Amino acid sequence: MERNGDTIRIAMWSGPRNISTAMMRSFASRPDCAVIDEPFYAAFLAISGLAHPMRETILASHENDWRSVANSLTGPAPDDCHVFYQKHMTHHMLPEIGRDWMRHCRHAFLIRHPARVLASYARKRDAVTFADIGFAEQWELFRVARDLTGEAPPVVDADRLLADPRAVLDSLCTALGLAFDARMLSWPPGLRATDGVWAQHWYDAVAGSTGFEAARPAPVLTEPALQAIEAQALPIYDKLAAHALKG
Repeated sequence: MERNGDTIRIAMWSGPRNISTAMMRSFASRPDCAVIDEPFYAAFLAISGLAHPMRETILASHENDWRSVANSLTGPAPDDCHVFYQKHMTHHMLPEIGRDWMRHCRHAFLIRHPARVLASYARKRDAVTFADIGFAEQWELFRVARDLTGEAPPVVDADRLLADPRAVLDSLCTALGLAFDARMLSWPPGLRATDGVWAQHWYDAVAGSTGFEAARPAPVLTEPALQAIEAQALPIYDKLAAHALKG
């Protein structure tokens, strides 16, 4: 059930280092769409106590109370837009954060092979754990969304998206009840006012982009610790990939 008239709220669930910011740029290019960037990040840090880059700045700049965040996500879209795109990180959804607000959104899932995720993440942080990349939470949230609607939500595989952005975005829009807009294929470079304060640490690549770039060759992980995480994440990726849009 969706609240507040005909606003279409899209909750896009992704792990980190998964072209999720590029996807947010894509939707932000639609004139009918407002976007929000990782709205539960500060609440996640406040609850978990984890030491993430820019932790204190994030806590000071963004809402820490998950209930207030959830309430804002189920209200009208900013700027009276018809579509409200919400970029969510799955690992932010700790058990303490409620799920009931999800019934007011349409859901989609953005996945990426764990080897690609881990290779990218390891360039930004010295240590990586399975919990950091959000695969377990992504599968849990997929099942929650499926139970709310009675059908599997659309899944976008990053490799397929990068191989044919127009076709995959067209399929995604159809699955979400939207008309495809060709303006979703490109955007101006730079950061945005809608980016989280963490953009200066994480968004250097997307800040220089003007569209979806072709995928690089798949990485081969050589560190045993990363190989072990990949092995743990791969079965979840395979279950989600079985639902991936073909474009």
